[in-house]
Amino acid sequence: MRLQPGDVAPDFTLPDADGNKVSLSSLRGKRAIVYFYPAAMTPGCTKEAIDFRNALPALAAAGVTVVGISPDKEPKLAKFRDRDELTFPLLSDTETKVLQAYGAYGEKKLYGKTTVGVIRSTFIIDADGKIEKAYYNVKATGHVDRLRKDLGL
Repeated sequence: MRLQPGDVAPDFTLPDADGNKVSLSSLRGKRAIVYFYPAAMTPGCTKEAIDFRNALPALAAAGVTVVGISPDKEPKLAKFRDRDELTFPLLSDTETKVLQAYGAYGEKKLYGKTTVGVIRSTFIIDADGKIEKAYYNVKATGHVDRLRKDLGL
């Protein structure tokens, strides 16, 4: 099931790259971008993460927080963070429960074949915890620029 603007964003508590618990509810009161990506340290996911890292000053100035979620384990997330100097939380959803709650896990086409996995997706969540915008099946390249335009930045 896909989320729509106006839906309440499913709350979650997941470990970050260092094992610290991060909850969506802790971000209430400010806008957040929660994005789901297939795998740390792959070319597309690296491009997307670096684009978010580079956009952080403008996003932070507009009061927007960024959180990335993948099914990767914490040590891999730490390596990804350190290698690419990522300065926003990367969260581990190894059981894919949060991915599924957001409709970001399921059947997808990969090189012409149907497979099951992470559907690259991004959500802008408002200060009250509701979905402001939902983007499914996004391309890594150019996605952050599109988000910035949609946010008026």
